[in-house]
Amino acid sequence: MSREGSSEAHPGASRVAAAAEEHRRRGAALWEEAASGWVRRQEAVRELGAPVAHWLVEAVEPQPGQRILELAAGLGEVGFLAAELVAPTGGVILSDQAEAMLEGARRRAVELDLTNIEFQVWNAEWLDLPVASVDAVLCRWGYMLMADPLAALIETRRVLRPGGRLALAVWDAPAVNPWGLLPRLELLERGLAQPPSAAGEAEHVPGPFALGDSGRLAALLEQAGFTDATIEAIDVVQRHPSFESFWETMLDLSRELHDIVLARPVSEIEEIRAGLAARTALYATADGRLEIPGRSLVAVAFG
Repeated sequence: MSREGSSEAHPGASRVAAAAEEHRRRGAALWEEAASGWVRRQEAVRELGAPVAHWLVEAVEPQPGQRILELAAGLGEVGFLAAELVAPTGGVILSDQAEAMLEGARRRAVELDLTNIEFQVWNAEWLDLPVASVDAVLCRWGYMLMADPLAALIETRRVLRPGGRLALAVWDAPAVNPWGLLPRLELLERGLAQPPSAAGEAEHVPGPFALGDSGRLAALLEQAGFTDATIEAIDVVQRHPSFESFWETMLDLSRELHDIVLARPVSEIEEIRAGLAARTALYATADGRLEIPGRSLVAVAFG
């Protein structure tokens, strides 16, 4: 049956495919725009993600001479850790769908004097690599944002050598990640965002918490052909010297929040800011700092 015929016979599948393609198109554009904010906040991101980054790298056990791929690499901090361990004869491929992100990673690699890095603009669902061409794959907080995480995992397994390891991280459920939940609640209550059901979204629409269920994550890994998966949880705390620091950081790192908030009148922006300050007050210390808890799921599996 032709693809056209299949689409006519299954209009629901056609809608899902169209939504996925729109997500890819919009996501690529958003990450290009978001890159400057991530570069500005790279030290904060590096500090926040360090426990997860080290867990992932240790899980794949990099050896000198190996070739390692990082997917949705962003500014490349996880891949840089691995690059030091596979040197001098091995190397790391940093891939991301946003060229602007990789440009920030290139500058960081120069600062670190790392020369065994290759940079590629790839969507993780389609990798321009031969079968079984890398020894390990790393992906921190990427699969849950992809239009089709199963397709990306299948593609990951295709390029991974037999017995090679995949180590990934995704955010756990929103309830244990108030740094992401509270801004969303503020927007929802103001009518500036829609809950998934009201928006008519699929059950597992891509987003920060789309894979925040260890059962679903394990099932996807198994469907993609991975074996012996181990899934754990790591606490990740956001620390800010003040609410203002948290506010500015979130506007830099979340393009969705940035675009929604800054499109409002100045008076309403101040109301949103005050509302979020009240919500996060629970996590304020006596000297005004914020320590907002979070939790990431991490997994390692064999190809």
